[in-house]
Amino acid sequence: MQGTPLAGKIAFVTGASRGIGRAICHRLAADGATVVASARTESALASLVLELPGEGHRVVPMDLGDAASIDAALAHVGDVDILVSNAGIAESKPYDRTDDATFLRLFEVNALATARLARVLMPKMIARGFGRVVVVASNAGLSGYAYSSAYCASKHAVLGWMRAVAHEVARTPVTLNAVCPGWVDTDMAQQAVSRIAGKTGRSEGDARAVLAAMSPQNRMVTSEEVAHLVASLCHEHARSIHGQALAMDGGQLMR
Repeated sequence: MQGTPLAGKIAFVTGASRGIGRAICHRLAADGATVVASARTESALASLVLELPGEGHRVVPMDLGDAASIDAALAHVGDVDILVSNAGIAESKPYDRTDDATFLRLFEVNALATARLARVLMPKMIARGFGRVVVVASNAGLSGYAYSSAYCASKHAVLGWMRAVAHEVARTPVTLNAVCPGWVDTDMAQQAVSRIAGKTGRSEGDARAVLAAMSPQNRMVTSEEVAHLVASLCHEHARSIHGQALAMDGGQLMR
C-alpha cells in the first residue's frame, strides 16, 4: 500500500521508551512496520506498544551497557529487517576531569552496543535479502563541543564504525547510515538546560535560548523530524543512500 511503505518489515528500535526513540517507533509503525521496542524500562515500553498503530508490536527490555543483557535480548528478538540504534547517553565534564570510567561508559552504550547488535542482526538481514541499519548519532560526531570530550569521541567512534562496515556490506541488500542531529528538544536537552542554568545563574528560558541559538534556524530539532529522516532511510527507495552521516541541525555545521 502506498501509505505503508514498510508493510511486512520488522523494525528493532533501541532507546524506544521516550524522546527520539518513541517518535521513531510511532513513525515506523505508521509506515506499516511491526516494531520491536527496546529500552531498560519495561513499563514505559508496554505503554508505548499500546499507542502504536497496527498489530504485532513487541517489547524486549535491554540494557545496552551490559553485554549479557544484549545477548539475552537478542535471543528473543528474532529476525529483523530494520535496526535503529537510537539509545545513547551523554555526560559533560572538563577534559581533565573526564576519567577512564566516563569514556568506557559512553563508548559502551554509544558505540560498542551498536556493533554488538549489528554483528548478530546484519548477517540475518543479508540472508533475508533486505536490511536497513540506521544509527542515531549526533553532530557531535561530525564536530566537537567543549566539555564533552568523551561524548564526542563516542559519537565519532560509532560513525567510524558505520562507515567502515558500510564498505564491507556495500554489495549486499543492506544499507547503513547515520543521522546526526544537533540539539533535539528532549529530556537530554532539558538536562543540559538545567545544567547551564545551574552553573551560570541564567534562567532556564535563557539557557534554552543558548542551545536554540546554536542553529541558524534559532530552534531545536524535534523528535518527529528525526523520526521522519530515519523512516525515509528505511524505505525501499532509499537503497542508494549508504554509508552516510546526515547532519540535521538547521545548518549549524555550516558556520
